[in-house]
Amino acid sequence: MVTSIVSPRLMLVGGGSVAQIGEVLAKFSLSRPLVVTDPFMVSSGLVRRCLDPLAAAGMHAEVFSDTVPEPTDTVVDAGAVVLSQGNFDCLIGFGGGSPIDTAKAMAILAGGGGHISDYKVPVQADRAALPVIAIPTTAGTGSEATRFTVITDTAREEKMLIAGLGALPLAALVDFELTYTVPRRTTADTGVDSLTHALEAYVSRRANPYSDAQALAAMRLIGANLRTAYAEPRNAAAREAMMLGATQAGIAFTNSSVALVHGMSRPIGAHFHVPHGLSNAMLLPAVTRYSLGQAAARYAAAARAIGFASDVDSDAVAGEKLAAGLEALNRELDVPGPAAYGIDAAEWERRLPVMAEQAIGSGSPANNPRVPDAGEIVALYREVWSSGRNAA
Repeated sequence: MVTSIVSPRLMLVGGGSVAQIGEVLAKFSLSRPLVVTDPFMVSSGLVRRCLDPLAAAGMHAEVFSDTVPEPTDTVVDAGAVVLSQGNFDCLIGFGGGSPIDTAKAMAILAGGGGHISDYKVPVQADRAALPVIAIPTTAGTGSEATRFTVITDTAREEKMLIAGLGALPLAALVDFELTYTVPRRTTADTGVDSLTHALEAYVSRRANPYSDAQALAAMRLIGANLRTAYAEPRNAAAREAMMLGATQAGIAFTNSSVALVHGMSRPIGAHFHVPHGLSNAMLLPAVTRYSLGQAAARYAAAARAIGFASDVDSDAVAGEKLAAGLEALNRELDVPGPAAYGIDAAEWERRLPVMAEQAIGSGSPANNPRVPDAGEIVALYREVWSSGRNAA
């Protein structure tokens, strides 16, 4: 089997690496960046961690900060207009997954025109007008290392998966010191998001030896450090481990795939505006239980890597410990179910058929060890509602 492997051309990993952004741009003969970020990064002053080194390197950067937590086509359109009106030679995505995903989509849209929905899978979005340099400020999405971006079609209330080399950053600066001020809720949700990336990449039907190595390494780091990062936000060792684990998980799934959790998660975000990492966390235990029987050895190895099971446990026991461990982790991290989050029960039920259709249409459920039909997805959504309500 021939495996295609992709990753950024350059990655700087370590505390303080953001200070080298000017050197990174110069290495690629770039000097006129548009920094894509969010309003909080500007109001808090954190964006200066990127802008000041650029200024020191004699580079003038402009800022587009109108991104929103779950990127939308309307924001991408607005950003593409800004991009077309300036003499830029690259984009810098600075922030969580949303600014980075927005920057990717802007580059793709500027490269081919039309509407960003023209590029959703199964289209291969391999062309971008300008390179993207990614600087994540959360340990979660792994977008700094992936060939994916997810954008909401506001008219259709659909989260669109866009995949291709056009979405792959040219370079990434992975600086864990940028995560010290991340709120506990965000630390929890992005942490479970990165764990989901690693687990789904490992059990995916598209898994390969390279993605396996990255996924297992990520699960070991995240399993050992997520609780500490949540409880002790200034713990440097835990923050560094989580940042590296999130990036490794991103490398894993961009070279394998995500699966059923992500397929079901995107409609929750599109219809009810639940942050992506949180909707993954809501789904992860139930989807894992549903899938265990079709990849027992893989789920058992994941349980051991995360730290839920030991080498002496049989695969069946380890799989059960994985499902139970994920449920316990959600309790420890105060992950709310859909009802506790504030979603209306009648509205949840009404939208289930459309959500199931959109989940299947994303293609991700077909990568799952156990591939569901629409009826099974609806049943899983109902199970997640019931279990979340009971936990609350």
